[in-house]
Amino acid sequence: MLAAPRLEALEFHGLMTVPPFTENPEGARPYFRQVRELRDAIAARELPAVGMNVLSMGMSHDFEVAIEEGSTCVP
Repeated sequence: MLAAPRLEALEFHGLMTVPPFTENPEGARPYFRQVRELRDAIAARELPAVGMNVLSMGMSHDFEVAIEEGSTCVP
């Protein structure tokens, strides 16, 4: 994200992740938590043109865990 403010033609709205598939949805929780923590750290920097309102994570089998970890959008 250090280069992001210099990319004047781009506007960032958040982060997206798709973790490795696991049969147990709880296996995705550490990945979702890490991306949420990364999003929070980036948002705290208040960089120009870098918004962190969207946290897109989770799929049909693990969306409940994703929402518990802060997902604002389930693809």
